[in-house]
This record gives sequence, structure tokens and C-alpha cells, in this order.
Amino acid sequence: MADAKLVVIGGGNMGEAMLRGMLGAGLVAAADVTIVEPIPERREQLADQLATNIVADLTDAAPAQRYILSVKPQQMEAVLPALAAAIPDAGAMVVSVAAGISTAFIAAALGEKARIVRAMPNTPMLVGAGCTGVCRGPGATDEDMAFAGELFAAGGEVLTVDESAIDAVTAVSGSGPAYFFYLIEAMVAAGVAEGLTEDTAAALASQTCLGAAKLLAATSEAPAALRAKVTSPGGATQAAIQSMDDSGVMAALTASVRAAAARSRELGK
Repeated sequence: MADAKLVVIGGGNMGEAMLRGMLGAGLVAAADVTIVEPIPERREQLADQLATNIVADLTDAAPAQRYILSVKPQQMEAVLPALAAAIPDAGAMVVSVAAGISTAFIAAALGEKARIVRAMPNTPMLVGAGCTGVCRGPGATDEDMAFAGELFAAGGEVLTVDESAIDAVTAVSGSGPAYFFYLIEAMVAAGVAEGLTEDTAAALASQTCLGAAKLLAATSEAPAALRAKVTSPGGATQAAIQSMDDSGVMAALTASVRAAAARSRELGK
């Protein structure tokens, strides 16, 4: 195999989303990419969809200038020794998207040959509407940070943050799509209970939330101000907001996001 310029370790949805963004933006050529994916079925899927090299084990990938660690936090201890052995003597950039795993932990396992960037993207990258927090780790150069910015910008918005803020980024935007889908589930269930078909309720709920998100993105007004414009005193929306306030929804959501941040920190211990 010819020397690969980029190795993506983990062919899950996030790894695929990043790779599609890079290929679409012309950051790398498909022939210069190797995907490491141990699951045979997933290798077959990726082989059908992407014109890249796909291998089952990191030892089968040629040394590269850049590596993307797109594995679960629990897999890091098993993956890092193999990556340390794979990094060429000249060194390489390593981008990690694993929740809770600090750059210091990765650096300790990989040594001085690795220049580390940590990021927390989210699944809307799959449709080019992601949001990613990126931070500089040990050894990372300005060029490395620029590449990471281009990589994630190919799939949405990018914000550069200090590593101390990454767990909060994980809680707000990394896990955030799940909160949104949870809300949609509740709206659909309520619509069905009020007599709508499930398809109709789902269409109404998803399009309404999409429109609300676009409206928020298009204005400088705060969410509270936009909410107030929809909430007429004594009206139907006011009844809904009052019910949520009485049920402690705001406090529950705040606590939930903080629980996600706490869990992200725990994953790194």
C-alpha cells in the first residue's frame, strides 16, 4: 500500500461524517485516506460508499502525517498503544473526538511524536449542519489548528475553545442533538394523543423546530425574546409555558446538561 496521508481510526457515523466533509471540501483525496474499521459489516458498507482504503487493523495501515481518533472513550486504552507504534518517527498530527479523554492523557500514551488536537463535533455534521468545539493540545502547531478548523468547517460551524471548556461543549452541543430529538418525541406523542396521525405530528414537530432554529440563527434576538413574541398573555402558548414552568422543565434541562458535562469529565478519569 502506498503511504497514506490520513488515517481515520473508527468508521462509525462521526468518522464517516468527518471523512465525507474532508473529501467534499477537497482537503484530502480519497486515495490518500485509510479507514481502520474492525467490524466486517461496517467495512463492507464503507467500501460500497467511499473510494478509500479500508483495513481491519491499524497495523495494516501505512504511516501517515495525520490521524483521526474517532473511537469511543472506553476504547482509547486499547487503541493508543497501537497508534503510538504506528506514528512515524517524523511525527504526526492526531485529532481526537473522544468525549472526556484529555490531550494530556493522549500525549502520555503517544509521546512527543504526536501533535494533538481535541475536538467535540456532533452528528448534524452528517448533513453539513454540525457544530464543533476545537482546542489545541500538546505540540499542536498553528498549521495543525488551521487544518482542524477546515476539517470541521466542512461539516458545519467551528468554535475554538480552551480545553477546560470542552466538557461543557460536549454537554451543550455534542449531546445536544439527543435533547432535541427527545423534545420532538414528546411533541409527536402529544400530537398523537390530541388526534393527529403519527406522520402528521412528526412532520409538524420537525418542521416547526427546524423553522424555529433557522429563525433564531437569522436574528440577533435572544431566545427568551423570541419566545415572548410567540407567547400571548392568556393564550395557548402561555398555557404550555406555564405548565412547563410548573413542572420544572427549565431546571430539569439545566440539570441534564450539567449531568452530561459531569459524565464527560468522569470518562477521562
